[in-house]
Amino acid sequence: MPLHPVTIELLLVSTRHRYEGRPADGPLPAPEGEPEVRSTIELRAGLGAVGDRYFAHRAHRDAAVTVFDAASLDHVSEVTGVRDLDPAATRRTITVRGFPIDEVVGRPFSLDSGSGPIRFRGHRAANPCAWMDVTLAPGAFRALRGRGGVRCVPLDDGTLTLGRALLDDDPPAPAL
Repeated sequence: MPLHPVTIELLLVSTRHRYEGRPADGPLPAPEGEPEVRSTIELRAGLGAVGDRYFAHRAHRDAAVTVFDAASLDHVSEVTGVRDLDPAATRRTITVRGFPIDEVVGRPFSLDSGSGPIRFRGHRAANPCAWMDVTLAPGAFRALRGRGGVRCVPLDDGTLTLGRALLDDDPPAPAL
């Protein structure tokens, strides 16, 4: 059965890259007056999340959106002993719970939070970086290896909203 009930736990859109330079220096502050964590995001086919730093960015055309499995944070908590980790610290666009999203690397999938399905092409793994040891917990970088999510591109325009959703890991091909 390709339909999986999931919960969209976080939607993040950031106009600037905040993890630059040396992790020991800490992240750059969020732009003032620009909330990064959203209740709803707009996606555009081939472009990404409207308002995000990677939207329509040629270098990120196949990786404009990153989808992350919230269970990966549970694993980090188990390994590091640190509780109540903030999924926004991973800087992933969409955080879902209820499906092992790392399994869709190289495959299409869709998410539907009630406004209609949005298909994605999962291109490559979103490998964690050393920043995870600073922003999440010491040891998070190693704990997230193979669990960093999937970099993808939306194939449809649409809207995603926090809360219940359906993930289809075998969506129909587009109508010709």
